[in-house]
This record gives sequence, structure tokens and C-alpha cells, in this order.
Amino acid sequence: MTDDGITRLLAMLDDLDADVDATIDLADEITATGDPALLPRLTAELGRAVEERNGYARELLGGVLAGLGGAETLPVLVRASAVDLGDDQDGLATEIVDLVQADPQRAGSLLRPLAEDDDLAVAHRADWALRFLP
Repeated sequence: MTDDGITRLLAMLDDLDADVDATIDLADEITATGDPALLPRLTAELGRAVEERNGYARELLGGVLAGLGGAETLPVLVRASAVDLGDDQDGLATEIVDLVQADPQRAGSLLRPLAEDDDLAVAHRADWALRFLP
């Protein structure tokens, strides 16, 4: 999977008429590549989704990031999750909890500094995530 797959995924996320199942399938295909080289672009696109207040894209891109980058993506996911877009964030919250529980030592070392972040929304979200450490 190359950037072409990400480009197609982004187009589907921006298209209100795009088939949801096909969009999810493509996100799963991208995740299945296991290609960490895709992380910078996906991180940037997650930031764009948050800026554009697109909760659907945030959830889906967050899942792809988590699947490709594991616990290392926790700071990006927590920062994205700290922005209130008015959605329930069930998918993104699940990704964060799963990453914390899959690699508690790494998660703790990444989340503790975020719990002291100057942005109180980020600090509260990191504190919430730390509660899931085993």
C-alpha cells in the first residue's frame, strides 16, 4: 500500500456519499500493510481532520495510526482526542485503551509527561488514559 491508498481513503472520508463499509475496508487494508513509513502522512491527515472538525475521519485515521504505530502513537492520539468535536469518540477511546493495555510500560512513559501538559484538555485526556494501566 502506498500513499495512493491513503489518498483514496481521504477522498472517501471527505465524500458524504462514500460507502462506509468500503471506507473501513480500505482503512483495514492500509493498517494490514504494517508500513510505518505511512505514519507521518497519516499523522498529518489526522491533524487536518481535527482542524476540520471531522470526527468520523479522526476515528478512522486514529485507528489506522494505532494499528500501524502501536503505543508510540499515543501522544498523537491523546492530543487528537483532547479536542472536543461533539462526538462520542468510542472508537478512538478504545484504540487508546487497547494501546495502553498492550504495552503498559511504554504507554506509561509516553502518557505521564502528557498528564503535565500546559493544555489542560490534553493533560486530562492523558490522565484518563493512565487509569487503564494494569
